[in-house]
Parts: sequence; structure tokens; C-alpha cells
Amino acid sequence: MGAGFVGACSAAVSADSGHSVTAFDIDENKIEKLSSGDPALITGCLHEEGLAELILQHKNKLSFTSDLKALEPTMDSLDAVFICLPTPEQENGESDLSYLRKASEMLAGLMVKRNESRQSNRILIINKSTAPIRAVDLLKDILDTAGVLNYGVASNPEFLVEGQAVYDSIHPKRVIVGAEDGRDFKTLRTIYQRFYDSSNVIYQEMNPYEAATVKLLSNTALFNRLSYTFSVVGRICELYPELNYEQIRNGIISDSRIGKWGFYDSLYAGGSCLIKDAKSLAYQIKSEGGDPAYIRAALDANTAQITRFYNRAESEARYDFQGKTVTLLGLAFKQGTNDMRHSGALYLIRKLLGAGVQKIKAYDPAAMAMCQAMFDPEADELYKRIEYAPDEKKALIDSETIFLVTDWPEFRSVADTIIEVCKPCLIMDGRRIIAHRYEELVDKGFSVLAVGSPLMKKGRIEQ
Repeated sequence: MGAGFVGACSAAVSADSGHSVTAFDIDENKIEKLSSGDPALITGCLHEEGLAELILQHKNKLSFTSDLKALEPTMDSLDAVFICLPTPEQENGESDLSYLRKASEMLAGLMVKRNESRQSNRILIINKSTAPIRAVDLLKDILDTAGVLNYGVASNPEFLVEGQAVYDSIHPKRVIVGAEDGRDFKTLRTIYQRFYDSSNVIYQEMNPYEAATVKLLSNTALFNRLSYTFSVVGRICELYPELNYEQIRNGIISDSRIGKWGFYDSLYAGGSCLIKDAKSLAYQIKSEGGDPAYIRAALDANTAQITRFYNRAESEARYDFQGKTVTLLGLAFKQGTNDMRHSGALYLIRKLLGAGVQKIKAYDPAAMAMCQAMFDPEADELYKRIEYAPDEKKALIDSETIFLVTDWPEFRSVADTIIEVCKPCLIMDGRRIIAHRYEELVDKGFSVLAVGSPLMKKGRIEQ
């Protein structure tokens, strides 16, 4: 239930494991594309490397539907239902469980239609959505209230990285399953037999509350690492011209106790998971009478990072965006995906339009359609100032300011195009993706403001 990047990838990999799988989603347009057999349509819907190929490879074992009633004939042979739905944060940080609740109610209605004599097969309801610690209690309440018999509930959090979700699903480092009944653990071992028997995968069994907590704490730990990098490592390198960020980073990660992950400076930690899960955990801790100050500090540091990055144009470069033509290279929150949830580009577009830019020229290899849907000129006249370029070169022509927003690998060589088509202007590198070309760009008259570096201008570096 749910055919987003988690649901669709999990369904395809389950089919690859030899299971017969049906993926349900209420979004008819999405289901039509995933069922189309057209790799371009599938990729345009969910930009995940290898997903289209895997769906087509296992089309005899994998089907997609937006009609839940069509599943009624399969109920007698059904073993498990995975719930893979969004749980977005509300204003106060509490998880919005409306999608989870609605799906559970729909499922309960379908399951209870089996009369008592036909409920001999136990169906395991597995929550794969990142949800509060006690979310399984909500599932139990809904199923019990509806009168569903012979079922189990489990937590099976996903640890997928957007852009490589198929690879991560086929080659997981760990599989965490949480249940309370031996029969349900047995079902989960059958579903994940290829991983349960693998010496390369850590397969851990625990109760469902512990499984949900592992996911929340894991994402919060990752988020804290990024916030530390932004607020301390990158900030130190911005304050001291004698320091080179890459040298400092390499020195830190040479300590095996610290590790490499998260030590890359960026304008913002976006996406659908880390911010949401940190907020959710903070809300839950506070609701139980605890103090979530540490998590709140990490959230505040992330917000301060993008605010500081934007404001440095005025405070350090003495730059005014009013009336300017600005290029945004990258719209997705990270490379390898078309997802713009919590993308730094969202913040920059709104700030730049509010600052009175004449035009924003935007380019992204995958997220253009997503951005156009979010900034519909019919909804706001200001959005007519956004021009979508077919490639990075056309996005850079006539640009007076350049923002590097997303870490797409192809942007590593964009300095050549900048030198070719742009007059000396302000470059704001929010990913340090062209750090290897800063000196050359400065020599040619460009000013560079990068996360993790002071302002760089020809002949000097300024604090």
C-alpha cells in the first residue's frame, strides 16, 4: 500500500526475490505510469536508478493497481501487506498519520469482508513507513475496531537512500524487523529469505516499538552529523582564510572512529526523512515529559545554515539581488532524485523572488517537472519570473549570479561553461562541487562565495 519510492522499490525487489506482489496506490496517474511498460514514463514518475528495468524484468510477478476492490479475490492467499506511506511533519513536529490511518481503515474494510470461516490464513500487516514509536498500536486499534480476525502487526523500517533505493533494497547492510508473535517472525524470514540467509546482511529481530525507535534514532544521528558539519567544521573554515575545507575534512575522516559519512558541507540538509524524523522524535520526547533540546539545536542549526548562506551575499559580497538575473543549477534536494521535499532550492527561489530578482533561470536533470508543479504561475504571478532552461549552458547565459544548489556529478565540470558564457559575476557554491576550480575562477574575475570558505575575490580572500 503506497507506490512512492519506498513502496515501488520494495515491491520490485520483493518480486525479484520470487514473491508475487501487487502494489496499490490511490494516485491513478502514478499507477498508470508504473504499469505502462515504458521506462521513460516510469523514470519520469519515480527517478530511481534501476527501478524501471526491475519492474519490466518482473512484470509477470509484479502488478500495480489503484482499485483496492480488485484485491478482494486474493485475500485468501495473501500473506502480508506492507504499508509504505508518507508521514509528514505537522507544524508542531508531530507526525501526520492521516495517510497511515486511512490506508489501515481501507485495509481493515477489505479484510473483514472475509467471513470468520475464511479467515484461516493469518495476514501480517507490516508498517514500513517511518512512524512514531507506538504507531503499531494505531494499526491494532483500527483492525480490532473493524473486527478483523487472525492478523499480526510488525514494524520493518526502511533505510533507503533516495536515488539508490533499488540498490539499497537489493544490497541492504541491515534488515530490522519488529514483531511480537513467532508466526510473524517466521513470515518475515520467508519474505526476506535472501537476506536472512546472507552472511553480508545484519538481520535483527526485536519488538515493533524497538524497530520503530531504531529508525528514528538512526536518522536523527545522521542529521546531527550534518548539522555539526555545517555549524562547526564548515563555519570554522569560513572564518579562517588559512584553512582549506577539503584538507580539514580529510584530516578528520582519517580517524576510523569518526568515519566518513556526513562530512561534506552543504547549504542545507533537505529531503523527506531527516528533518521530519528529527522533528517527530523531538515531539515524542517532549510528549513523554523529556527534553528534546539537543535535537532542537540540530534543527535550528540546519535552518541557520541556509539562512546564513543566502545572507552572505549581502553581508560579505555587498550584493543586491534586486533586478538581477539569477541562475539556479539544481532543484532536487540531492543528486539522483527528482524529489524537492525540503530542497534548498525551495528556500532560495522564495527568497530571490521576494528580493525582487528580474528572472530566475533554473536547470535540473530530473526535477524540472516537480518544480514547475510547485511554482505554478497560475497560482502566483511572481512565478512567471522562473524560466526553465533545457540545459546548464542555456541556464547560464546572461546570468549575473550563479547558485550551485544540487550535487549532480555533471555540475563538477560546469566551471568550463561558466567561463565560456558568463561575464565575471558572483558564484555561490552551496555544495563545494567546483572547489577544484575556485582559484581559476577567481583569477578570471569571478567572486566565489562557497559554504566552508570565506569570500574569494581576485587578489584577496575576505572574511
